[in-house]
Amino acid sequence: MNITIVGTGYVGLSISTLLSQKHNITTLDIDSSKVELINKRKSPIEDKEIEEYFLNKKLNLFATLDRELAYKNPDYVVICTPTDYDTTTNYFDTSSIEKVLQDIKETNPTVPVIIKSTIPVGYTRTLRQKFDKQNIYFSPEFLREGKALFDNLFPSRIIVGGKESEAKLFSQLLLEASQGKDTQVLLMGSTEAEAVKLFSNTYLALRVAYFNELDSYVESHNLDALEIINGVSLDPRIGPGYNNPSFGYGGYCLPKDTKQLRANYKDIPNNIITAIVEANSTRKDFIADQILKKQPKIVGIYRLVMKSGSDNFRSSSIQGIMKRIKAKGIEVIVYEPVLSQQGKEDFFNSRVIKKLEDFKNLSDVIVANRLSTEINDVRAKVYTRDLFNSD
Repeated sequence: MNITIVGTGYVGLSISTLLSQKHNITTLDIDSSKVELINKRKSPIEDKEIEEYFLNKKLNLFATLDRELAYKNPDYVVICTPTDYDTTTNYFDTSSIEKVLQDIKETNPTVPVIIKSTIPVGYTRTLRQKFDKQNIYFSPEFLREGKALFDNLFPSRIIVGGKESEAKLFSQLLLEASQGKDTQVLLMGSTEAEAVKLFSNTYLALRVAYFNELDSYVESHNLDALEIINGVSLDPRIGPGYNNPSFGYGGYCLPKDTKQLRANYKDIPNNIITAIVEANSTRKDFIADQILKKQPKIVGIYRLVMKSGSDNFRSSSIQGIMKRIKAKGIEVIVYEPVLSQQGKEDFFNSRVIKKLEDFKNLSDVIVANRLSTEINDVRAKVYTRDLFNSD
């Protein structure tokens, strides 16, 4: 089949790679550097499996900046554009989706559209009315940054918001291209599919917040967090995983998805959903206070990325720690190779130190959301809550 995928972030690029094993994929983006890299089979994002597939697999994948070419004759268009949360409107910024739909309306109005971008509950139904187009479907993604293709190859479930033949066929395309042949496929209403996405991510945020609050308690009482969390997690009803304390949940999905779900609860009684969002700020306040108690003159931030194996630091929790420390007048310096590669000298008025040894020597306290062997030699300086050396 001929499939156009709009957007080459984690979602778009991983789905493009997945489907291009069996189908002709045209991926459309507005970033010429990304397009050039993809056509040279170099991944513009850090993802081990994508890099391996680019190197070793025969992929029918072509990237372009040309909208007319991309929309000319596909069997499906898959929208994977970013939808950042707008704190002014308390709503996802869905303008990029509507721009794509408007372009499609003008060039190929009958093509079925699959939305993979995260959207508010009820949004697909609104789009169908606004664009007078019934074959718009929502299919949530459940991907980890740095593991996006892996999670497409071995999906926990495949969900498409539609029970029509076009929706069912698209779910089969995802299943056939994956290696999880026994994966459960769920076809449901578009609004229900949208709710699954937001409630899933908010539950994950709840679990992160819970173990972070547990950790705040045990650190305040000088207890052994590792022993307590292991003891709690051995209950099979609780289980291991997603129990490693951090500076808060961060990254592209959880912060915005929890806020959007809270906004969807505007006229509905709730306690937990609101508390999840507030708990993340409380945790950052606590972490910053713990660092300030050490009375450092210079605080070094070791890596801005959200987690190991990722090159993305958008909305990473450690940035919230930085802001709180700087607000108290403490100098903050940053070690982040991604920034150094970009030639950046500072990050929000904090010096970027390019040499790791210089960074170690300058810092009185080194703040690390996740540990690394390269700072083991200065472990006495390091403040972290990473117990399991994992994400």
